[in-house]
Amino acid sequence: MHTVWKGAISFGLVHVPVKMFSATEDKDISMRYIHKTCITPLSYVRKCQTCDKEVEWEEISKGYEYEPGRFVIFEKDELENISGEANKEIKILDFVNLTDIDPVYFQKTYYLGPGDTGSGAYHLLLDSMRQTGKIGIAKVSIRSKSSLAAIRVIENCLAMETIFYPDEIRPISQVPNLPEKVTVNEREMEMAKMLISQLSTPFEPEKYKDEYRGRLLEAIEHKVAGEEVQAAPTLQKTSVIDLMAALQASLDATKPTDEKVTLSEDASVTEVKKPKAKPRAKKVKEPVT
Repeated sequence: MHTVWKGAISFGLVHVPVKMFSATEDKDISMRYIHKTCITPLSYVRKCQTCDKEVEWEEISKGYEYEPGRFVIFEKDELENISGEANKEIKILDFVNLTDIDPVYFQKTYYLGPGDTGSGAYHLLLDSMRQTGKIGIAKVSIRSKSSLAAIRVIENCLAMETIFYPDEIRPISQVPNLPEKVTVNEREMEMAKMLISQLSTPFEPEKYKDEYRGRLLEAIEHKVAGEEVQAAPTLQKTSVIDLMAALQASLDATKPTDEKVTLSEDASVTEVKKPKAKPRAKKVKEPVT
């Protein structure tokens, strides 16, 4: 696993040396832009329109356009000094409950392994956070960007979740056409809650698969083998006007055919058995690159 950052966690006067590793990886299938005439991959060229030439990385700075066509220029070391990245510190400001943070704040997850020294301090912080059930809210600078972060325990490892600042979260009031006050039919509510109950299950992330990626990998294999790929036609969905009928159909779809779900006259719910799990689809083997 590649180390993306080295530094230390600090809380109070305690410093815990750590190494940072990306906890997630993008499994998206990469596509190149191709010139259809000659099947040549197109490359990204850093070209200056004024000098009419390609620009090397050492000739590039960053600039903020404060007026159209007018920039203030920053070099890499200036941005590092402003961000505080040079101190390589994850400074814990507070300890809070994980349930206090809405998931909308979370950005990216990193694993934090022990540094070359200070393994005792690492395990002290990990065990104390596990026993108290708290997570740390910290500030960190990575790649010249200052971020808030949540330090928490995942199994036997410290993890860091970068989180948005409050002013980066758009207010709900900006969402158009949100209902202000809606009267809900009691029978519809009972059926909706029953449907949620029937679909409720412990979270098992391994059962969720990227079906698009699987189909794309299969199409790639067919094309490599010289076979013609045909896409199945998409059936056009019709609008469902009767909400009760839609809820009843959804409930029926979650049950075996001989255990149809109905709502009694007094809107009470009858308990039924859960359907057997469907067999898992065969895993599509990814091509070797």
